[in-house]
Amino acid sequence: MSTTRPKQALRACCAAHTLHDGLSDLTYVLLPLLAQTFGLSLAQVGMIRAAHRTAMAAFQIPAGLIAERFGARNLLAVGTAMAGAAFVLLGYASGFWMILAALFCAGVGSAVQHPLCSTIISHAFPEAGRRTALGTYNLFGDVGKFAFGGLLSLLLMFGLPWQGPVVGYGLIGIATAVVVFFWVSNRVQNDAGDAQPAAPSTGWGIRNQRGFTALCLIEIIDSSTRTGFLTLIAFLLIEKGLSTGWATLAVPLVLVGGMAGKFACGVIAERLGIIRTIVITEVATGVGILAAVALPGIGTLLLLPLLGVVLQGTSSVLYATIGDLVEPDKLPRTFGLFYTLGSLCGIAAPLGYGLIGDLAGVANALTLIGIAVLMTLPLCAVLRLAVANEPHGALK
Repeated sequence: MSTTRPKQALRACCAAHTLHDGLSDLTYVLLPLLAQTFGLSLAQVGMIRAAHRTAMAAFQIPAGLIAERFGARNLLAVGTAMAGAAFVLLGYASGFWMILAALFCAGVGSAVQHPLCSTIISHAFPEAGRRTALGTYNLFGDVGKFAFGGLLSLLLMFGLPWQGPVVGYGLIGIATAVVVFFWVSNRVQNDAGDAQPAAPSTGWGIRNQRGFTALCLIEIIDSSTRTGFLTLIAFLLIEKGLSTGWATLAVPLVLVGGMAGKFACGVIAERLGIIRTIVITEVATGVGILAAVALPGIGTLLLLPLLGVVLQGTSSVLYATIGDLVEPDKLPRTFGLFYTLGSLCGIAAPLGYGLIGDLAGVANALTLIGIAVLMTLPLCAVLRLAVANEPHGALK
């Protein structure tokens, strides 16, 4: 088997990640435009956003289960086409209910992307190079978030109506689905060539229950830390005396660092091992958040890109570890479960830490976040013991 096949699969998945994350975050730019165009209330705007995010969270596990029967490549192509068609429909929307239906369908279509792309890449790179490959894939999601929203904002500045670009993005989505279908094989092999297929595993296919549980708990803490911090950091900067304009730069600065971190942490994990890398990034995240609270406003602002490297980068390391603990034929459902945990934390953590911020102050809430992330360290010790007998050298 040609060694170009895994690389081709990686390129297709990077394109899909760019497309889906770009479309998902495009809604942040579109919501005020939709409200202005159709006279929507803030409650209706909230319903639209909630419908999209709920659909993405709810259909990740079903997507994994369905893909095991019909093929990850096939379902990824169908979901990508569905998301693209939904944005074409959005461009022709005539009112609230049509918008709600379009973005719900877009959420269902995008739900397939994370678990199935991660599965395809894990199959394409079963051992050497998987962490770097998944780190590269993870990076392209942030590329899509910046590129799609940024281009739409630029076009709007030149007076172009929003409907045209939205339809154009939808057509790009349909074209990406075609690319996925023809570039990805339903059975992607690695450099070792064809291998005899293993007997199908049962249940969730988790080879190491203790290790997988520890990894899921680390993901819950890491995702809660990330989303909680991104929710509150701008408010902290305002409390420190920065203007609202400067404070709104906080999240983009973190994400810029995160783009580098998602790739770099995958590469570092190839060399240092999974557990060492998680320990380094989580300790650096905790120390960085506490430093952000302690520093004056400008100092915190300058720190954010560096903090973003470790805050965002750990995710690449965690995703790449699933393949070491789960049977290959059950990767779609376990990736679906893993990403669903992250999605639920993305809903619950901002609410929980926001309530703490209301009661105890933003600085205290962020201090709690910085301390809470260190709870991953004993879980790393559990993970190390659980995988002590695993053959993969990266699990160190």
